[in-house]
Amino acid sequence: MPEQETIAEAESVADEAEQEIDELTTLQKELEESKAQAAEYLDGWQRARAEFANYKRRQEQEREELHRLANATLIRRLLPVMDDFERAFQTLPSSLLSLTWIDGIALIHRKLEATLQAEGLTPIVAEPGQPFDPLVHEAVTRETHEHFEEGQVIAEVQKGYKLGERVLRPTLFRVSSGPPEKAKEETVEEECEEEAS
Repeated sequence: MPEQETIAEAESVADEAEQEIDELTTLQKELEESKAQAAEYLDGWQRARAEFANYKRRQEQEREELHRLANATLIRRLLPVMDDFERAFQTLPSSLLSLTWIDGIALIHRKLEATLQAEGLTPIVAEPGQPFDPLVHEAVTRETHEHFEEGQVIAEVQKGYKLGERVLRPTLFRVSSGPPEKAKEETVEEECEEEAS
């Protein structure tokens, strides 16, 4: 019987070992599942965090764009006032230049200019003889001119402005169609083409 007891004990130890192995296998599977679930949660959290950061950045960009558009609209409405000031000062009789209230109006004009410049408004500068640039210029008329080649600016009609890098209002210009002789040649060529058609 001692042999049977030893066998029974051995079987009992084997059963316990088998149960421990099953339990260990079960625990390892649970651990792997928990790790996979934790990794999934971490990935989801990181993705949500990145999406939220992108959302915040998008909202900030949209807010800045809305601010820029609002500024552009207001500044565009103030440009005719600037034009009126400039026309008034250009046509001001010299006898009135010494009056102090004229100096006060000039000061108001300079303050308005400074405020608009602080918001990023810059005039589009163009000198007579400069080539016409359709990205920032707008031609009001094309005229023959002795001193300017075709496509050169003759004179500014209305000042243009940029807000940052964006053209807020193009400069209006008179543009040369070339010297009178060249213009006559083009007219003759156009008439010949029409007759041939």
